[in-house]
Amino acid sequence: MKKILVSLPLLLLLALNAFAQGRRGPQIDTVKLWPNGAPNAFEIPGPDSGFLVFGARQYELAMMEVYPAANPNGLCVIMCPGGAYVMESQTHEGRDLHDWFNARGITYCMLQYRLPVGHHEVPLSDLQQAIRIMRGRKDLGIDKVGVMGNSAGGHLAACGATMYVDKETRPDFQILQYPVITMETELTNMMSRDALLGKDPSQALIDKYSCEKNVTADTPPAFIVLCSDDTVVVPQNSLMYYEQLIKNKVSATLHIYPYGGHGWGWQDSMVFKSSWVSAMEDWLRLVVEKL
Repeated sequence: MKKILVSLPLLLLLALNAFAQGRRGPQIDTVKLWPNGAPNAFEIPGPDSGFLVFGARQYELAMMEVYPAANPNGLCVIMCPGGAYVMESQTHEGRDLHDWFNARGITYCMLQYRLPVGHHEVPLSDLQQAIRIMRGRKDLGIDKVGVMGNSAGGHLAACGATMYVDKETRPDFQILQYPVITMETELTNMMSRDALLGKDPSQALIDKYSCEKNVTADTPPAFIVLCSDDTVVVPQNSLMYYEQLIKNKVSATLHIYPYGGHGWGWQDSMVFKSSWVSAMEDWLRLVVEKL
C-alpha cells in the first residue's frame, strides 16, 4: 500500500477508535463516508514537520457509527464531537448518548470527521456527506435528519445548519452544546480557530465560518444549551447566534445554566443534566416531530 503521511492527532484518533470498537457491543453499523475516495482528499505534511508516516489514506478516517432505533419515530441525529478541531471527544460527547436517543425512537449517529490540518473545508464536507447518507437510509425509517455538536463540534454542526449547499445537505434541526459560533478574535476559541483557519486567516475566511453571520430565515430550528461560567467558549457565542436566529424568525430555544463550565457533554457530573436533557426531550417532541 502506498504510504500516506498522517498527523499525530489523526493517528491518535484512529487508535482510540480501534480501542473503543474492541470494547463495545456489535450492534453498530459503521459507515465509511467516502468509500471511493473524497473529492477533497489531501496528503498531510511530512516527517520534517513533526509528523509520522502511517499506512492509511487520509479520507478513510471519515466514518460514522450508526445506532438504529428499534422503534423509529422518523428522527435521526448526527453528533459531531468536540475537540477544538485537533481531536474528537468520542465518549462523553459521542457514543455515550446513543442509548438515550434510541430509547426515544431516534436513530443516533456519531460522526468521525476528518480534522482540518490546514484544509478548512474538510470537516464540513464530511458532515454534509453524512447528512446525504442518512437521508438515503429509508430502511431505518428516517424522514428528518438533524445535527448535534459540542464546542468545536457545535461549530461544525452550526456550519452544517448555515452553510448547506442544497436541500439534501440542509439539516432539519440543530442541537448545540456550548458551541463555538464566531471566528472573530474577540470572542472565538482561538485554539479552534487556529486549527480550522490557520494562524492568520483573512477577514473573508473569518466571516465565512462565523455562523452568526450566515443565519437566514431558512436556517433550521435550534436548541442551544450552555453555562454562563464557561470560560473556554464564552457565552456570547451562543447569545449572538440566538439573537440572529430570532432576528430571522427562526424557531430557537436557549438554555443557560448558572454554572457547569465547559465540556460536560453527557456526563452525570453536570448538575443540571436532568434539566437540560428533559428540556431537549420536550423540544424534540413538541417542535421537531411537528416540523
